[in-house]
Amino acid sequence: MIQNIAQNFGMAWRLTRRELRGGIKGFRIFLACLILGVAAIAAVGSVREALRAGLSSQGAVLLGGDASISFTYRFADEAELAMISDAAVDLSVIADFRSMIVVGEERALTQVKAVDDAYPLYGTARLDPPMPMAAALDGVNGQPGIVMDDLLIDRLGLEVGDSLTLGEIPFVLMAELVSEPDNATGGFGLGPRSILRRSALDGSSLLSEGTLFDSHYRMRLPEGGIGPAYGVLMPALEPNGARWQDARDGAPGMRRLIDRLGAFLVLVGLAGLAVGGVGISAAIRSYLDEKTGTIAILRALGAERRVIFLTYFLQIGTLTLLGLALGVILGALIPALLVPVIAQSLPVSAELTLYPRPLAEAALYGVLAALLFTLWPLARTEEVKAADLFRDAALGSNRLPRPLFIGLCVAILALLVWVAAKFSGMAPLAMWSFIGLGGAFATLVLTGIAVKYAARWLGHRQILRRVPTLRMAFTAVGGPGGEAGAVVLSLGLGLAVLAAVGQIDNNLRGAISRDLPDVAPSFFVVDIQPDQIDAVKARLNGDPFVSRIDTAPMLRGVITQINDRPAGEVAGGHWVIRGDRGLTYSAKPTRTTVVEGEWWPEDYQGRPQISFAAEEAREMGIGIGDQLTINILGRDITGEITSLREVDFSQAGMGFILTMNPFALAGAPHSYIATIYSKQEGEAAILRDLGNAHPNITLISVRDAITQITGLMGQVAAAITYGALATLVTGFVVLMGAAAAGERARTYEAAILKTLGATRAGILVNFAIRSAVLGAAAGVVAVVAGGIAGWAVTHYIMEESFAFDLQNALAIVSGGVAATVLAGLFFAFRPLSAKPARVLRARE
Repeated sequence: MIQNIAQNFGMAWRLTRRELRGGIKGFRIFLACLILGVAAIAAVGSVREALRAGLSSQGAVLLGGDASISFTYRFADEAELAMISDAAVDLSVIADFRSMIVVGEERALTQVKAVDDAYPLYGTARLDPPMPMAAALDGVNGQPGIVMDDLLIDRLGLEVGDSLTLGEIPFVLMAELVSEPDNATGGFGLGPRSILRRSALDGSSLLSEGTLFDSHYRMRLPEGGIGPAYGVLMPALEPNGARWQDARDGAPGMRRLIDRLGAFLVLVGLAGLAVGGVGISAAIRSYLDEKTGTIAILRALGAERRVIFLTYFLQIGTLTLLGLALGVILGALIPALLVPVIAQSLPVSAELTLYPRPLAEAALYGVLAALLFTLWPLARTEEVKAADLFRDAALGSNRLPRPLFIGLCVAILALLVWVAAKFSGMAPLAMWSFIGLGGAFATLVLTGIAVKYAARWLGHRQILRRVPTLRMAFTAVGGPGGEAGAVVLSLGLGLAVLAAVGQIDNNLRGAISRDLPDVAPSFFVVDIQPDQIDAVKARLNGDPFVSRIDTAPMLRGVITQINDRPAGEVAGGHWVIRGDRGLTYSAKPTRTTVVEGEWWPEDYQGRPQISFAAEEAREMGIGIGDQLTINILGRDITGEITSLREVDFSQAGMGFILTMNPFALAGAPHSYIATIYSKQEGEAAILRDLGNAHPNITLISVRDAITQITGLMGQVAAAITYGALATLVTGFVVLMGAAAAGERARTYEAAILKTLGATRAGILVNFAIRSAVLGAAAGVVAVVAGGIAGWAVTHYIMEESFAFDLQNALAIVSGGVAATVLAGLFFAFRPLSAKPARVLRARE
């Protein structure tokens, strides 16, 4: 038996080598689809690994130290500072807050980093003109220096050497801040960055108790000292509200963004590979159709079915290896072009080198896809018999392959899904992506069949007998051996992915502005001191443009325990317990509705009571009677939840997850927050008057914040769109292959029509109509499938409301029609130029 297998393999390999001598004619589309799909996945994976490596190697630079301990709205006290200093070789203390830059009558919001002389511990800040950071912050002529982002400089019309005011303190602009080494840890800032020396703020109210700022203690540690430092410091400091971060994961938010976006783009690349799989299958079927005579001769000479199957399996396998190698090489080279572009939008530099893992993953995806889409048409070689030499036979039989091959295809598909779920790290999304892709695939197959039947039916209607060009076009679409199925499937899958991404793009960009209420606040005002709140109200109450003012005391705290257990054990990773949260106190409920429990009496002075947001309480698994411990300015306050209330964040106004009775927070330093609802024409005067009267307060324009957030959403959406374009390119290649495969049939058809008196223009219109019909069908199905996929991602993953983008849908349908017409016309000119006599004589 083993000898027989060896003989069969040897004979099959000899036949394979002879077939390969003919070159790759007939396999160009096969190779193009495989190369594009593998290259896209390899490139995305390589870029992701390059960025990950950059994050890992630059962890200390991105963080600003080997480790960092942060406090909310306070600095470390003397005992805490002594502990931190003892553990560190070098220490840099930074305060981060928002404030207003004032130049004459112009004002702009800025995110301020107040540093000391040790900053930065790692890396170097780049300034223009070049100078040391210490020299820039020294200033000139007795005025302290400040460096600012170029966006802020342009907005205020400043030049180096100009004076400005921050809070009530004058500064001189010394340089433009080109880059800061620790920018990746700053989080989302509502204003461009400014850096100044913290000692220049001494005596001001910008960093007084109760104002909104974060303090960061960046440490340079001995080699291997991260773990020991954590073990010494955090057991003592964490109960006081301290937060720890170290260089082993210096920018966790950036890492999560890179991982999730990379995984999503790999899934988009897999969709492209699926589109290419249609082309692969069609190319193999077309090639084997041409080889039907050769296969029949081999059968007549006594070749067994397994030898013939193995012959073409080895041939296709050899070409698959070639396609994989070219795809992997291309995917390894593309990052060299993409990384410099991506680096402009990210505060981390990628480490360009060869990363074997993403290349191996891409190759594995390519092998599985090639197996899946070639095994089915290859199995049809078993159907060819010696008698087919005397018939015009092809592999067009509708019979299913043997159960063995069907089972293998199902097993390969299951393995492909499992691999994608395993490698992506987003198993639910991967599973639903394959389910959606399978649904779109089945829908497009059925659509292709339906289009053929509908076109055939229309072609026989009496109404079209007077329009012969239109009638012939519909009859050709519905005729046997037409290209309806291949065109609708290949183009439809590519357009469906693009349609889904387009709908996601539209909803990402419009999520903020669409969900805003009809009346949203114009400004959020923070850092209002208790002795300033009455004056602020007096100014606004007399303004005819102001329709409403909401104010509340503002503190921030960290929920550390729930029912005497660590908060993370009870609530998991819920966003409410990740970091500090805003809280307030109130004697009675204001602009809110208590849905469970009872509010405390207005004069209540007993044990601390808490009113919690109802929806978040349900998500965290807590309710009436539960005990929460909150660390506020280093002091633990434990209170009981006595009521739950509705908090509607969609109104863009003031909303607090946690409200306490006033007595519980008596004596705690705090500031006030206000929301101002004003007509646009009154905003400039409000900004000017409040800024002049109270230099320490910060006014945040809601309109500017929405613009900035929308821009960030747009960058994410753009990255996804570029990934989808690769899928569309693959679909267009498949479409061109389908059009090229039908060129011979169109040449014969054009020759007959010319012989019967048809004009070149009429034949060209005939070809264009049938292409437009198929493109429109693919576009309509793609819009429906893409809309459903876009809704699912928006609703279940983004947890946002969905709005169907009609403009995107029309563009998809129009693009489908245009693509098929262009492809059809491109391969129509040679059939039209062929002489009928020569074509018909060759078919005799």
